[in-house]
Formats: sequence, C-alpha cells, structure tokens
Amino acid sequence: MRVKALLEEAVEKGVVPGVAFGVVFADGRREAFHLGLAQREPEPVPLEAGFYFDLASLTKPLFTLKEVLKAVEEGLLDLDDPLAQHLPEMLWLKDHPLKGVSVRALLAHTAGLPPWEALYTWGQGEALKARLLQHPWPLGEPAYSDIGYMLLGLLLERVRGRPLRDFPLPAGLTFAPPQERSVATERCPWRGRVLRGEVHDENAFALGGAAGHAGLFGTLEGVLGELGAILQGTWLSRAALEEMQRPHGERLLAWERKRPGWQGGSLVSERAFGHTGFTGVGVWVDPERGYAWALLTNAVHPTRHRPSLAPLRRAVGNALAAEVI
Repeated sequence: MRVKALLEEAVEKGVVPGVAFGVVFADGRREAFHLGLAQREPEPVPLEAGFYFDLASLTKPLFTLKEVLKAVEEGLLDLDDPLAQHLPEMLWLKDHPLKGVSVRALLAHTAGLPPWEALYTWGQGEALKARLLQHPWPLGEPAYSDIGYMLLGLLLERVRGRPLRDFPLPAGLTFAPPQERSVATERCPWRGRVLRGEVHDENAFALGGAAGHAGLFGTLEGVLGELGAILQGTWLSRAALEEMQRPHGERLLAWERKRPGWQGGSLVSERAFGHTGFTGVGVWVDPERGYAWALLTNAVHPTRHRPSLAPLRRAVGNALAAEVI
C-alpha cells in the first residue's frame, strides 16, 4: 500500500511523531494501522490502537454540526433561526451585530465573524461564556471562524439544557479521555506542561474543556465509525444528510468542499469533502466513490512550530484515490 510507505517515511523523517491511518468503505470494509509514537517527551510512548487523539477542529463537523442537525430533526430549532432567538442575552444591545445572523450562517462560516480571538485571556468558565455571548462581535467578509462555532456550542447547551461534556457520544469519542491512553500534543507555554488527555486549544480549555469549535477526542476506530455512518446514510436522517451537503461557496455546512489547493488531494471526486484540525488531524469523505479516510497525527508534539502537513495529506489522498479506483 503506497499510503503506508508514505506515512512510514513521514514518521522516520520526523515530520510527525506518530500517525494513525484508516480507510472505511460504504460496504463496511475497513483498513487501519498505527505507526510511531504517541509521545516523544518527557519519555517515549509507542502509539497503539485505541489511543485517543485531540481532534481539535474536527469537533466542528463530527460533533457540533451533527448535534445541531439532530436538534433540527427534533424540532428544537431551525437552521434559519436567528441565533438570538435561542440566546436572548445577545440582545442586551439594541443593535447587536449578530441580532439577525442565522444558525446556518454560523455552520457555513458565512456570518463574517472574526476567525479567532484569545478569549482565554479574558477569563474562564461561565463568566467567559457570558462575555462571549454579549461581546459586540464585528462582522466583515465571510471567513472560517472559531468564534461562530463557540457560539453554536452555547446554543446546543441552551436547547439541550446541559453542558457539552454531558452530551452522549458514540463509542471512541469523548470530551474526557484517559490520560494514559491519550496522544500527547504540545508542551504548552501557557500551562507549563506537555498536554496529554487535556484539550490543546486554549479557548476550549478556558470554556471548560468542551466547546463547539474544539475539545473532542477520538480513537481512530471511533472516527472511522462516524465516517462509515456518513457513507452508509445512518449518521443522520436522509434529509439532514442532504442538507449537510448543500454547497455554501467553498464549504458545505461545516465541511470544506473539494477545490483547487485543498488538502484532500486532487484525484478525489468532485463531491468529496473533508476537514482538518490544528493538532495534525484530518478526515475526508468521497461519497461518489464510496470511501472515507482519517489521517490522525500528533504533529504539534512537542511544539506547534512545524512545517505544514498539507503536502503529506495531499500525497496520501492522491495515493489512496489511485488505489481505490
């Protein structure tokens, strides 16, 4: 398998400490393997099956999008509801910029919210959530936005009446992984330690460890289970899955569509979509050809200052497409 050779070379050259790769097919077949280390320092730990990766922004499609669409299926909200309809604290200013912004716009990253803000410097816990809701966020051109998904996380907590970390999750996904079975991420200068089993994203940490934009952990098998359910049409209702794949510019709801220069490779079909996460993780789905794959790495261990993973991701996507077709 050309893919395995590419990933063995990446581990050998130190591009990533470790990697878990898996492909799942619409008929249920799977292939998977693990290479390298779950941790380099303070002592080496071999990467094994069943280890949890910090899924970072894969939280957006694999958790937040899914939970919002489930709430729509149950009649708890509608994609075109203004966010403030469910979070009235946003109306404390008569002309709050987000007053009329819809749930759909946040999911598709078309609201024009800022991409990111160092919220963890503002405070923590419930006080930070309150400030996140009441801050007069400026709106500009559409951009990929963590802020939008943080707000969606608060929306989910409100309509379900419980914190995100108490939401039921499929096997292999969690907001609270066992440290001894977790893959290490960065030696965090802010927290003063190598992170293992706690969320890498500073804003998600400040919001309690589980947020709409980051905080989810998953094993390779757990992630492949979600991708397989998407392929087989059992992840959500058929109506919700069709709505999920409706184009919104360069994106679907949450997911990135195939386009020139994306990280899923150029040989996938035109209907392919995927997502990446800052810690070094990524998933892609090709519904037209009936397969999906996950490439999970701990590239930010022990530091985030590293070369881009884009060339490796594209090489893997192209090699896999050439073998599958």
